[in-house]
Amino acid sequence: MRTRTISAPGNQLKPVQHRFELWRKTRKHCSPIPETLWASAVELAREHGLHRTARALRLNYYSLKKRLLRVAGPPCRSENKTTFVELLPSGASGLFACTIEMENARGEKMKISLQGLGSPDLAVLSHSFWRAAS
Repeated sequence: MRTRTISAPGNQLKPVQHRFELWRKTRKHCSPIPETLWASAVELAREHGLHRTARALRLNYYSLKKRLLRVAGPPCRSENKTTFVELLPSGASGLFACTIEMENARGEKMKISLQGLGSPDLAVLSHSFWRAAS
């Protein structure tokens, strides 16, 4: 079996990887991971992401995720979540009509119906929708 080393920026992962390897070599069979090692893993996961940390430290992704959620709490959503925005076109109405539907990577959807000339606010609204998805 081939072993791959995954490093994080600034080699912050190396000392924790070393501590986990040392523990694995000296532990009693089936003993639980010490809380100090879990705390280090959670701290790395907060900074570098769950997948990268779990893979680098050879930990169960879901166990690390559960501990991370206990410490950090569930991911927070914006309190001022806009549910509906109406843009009134300026200029003559009836010249242009369309509906724009967008869905970002998180599955959030936005539908815009335009009648008349498009508004410059449409670009700003679309940009903020896509930026919030990243």
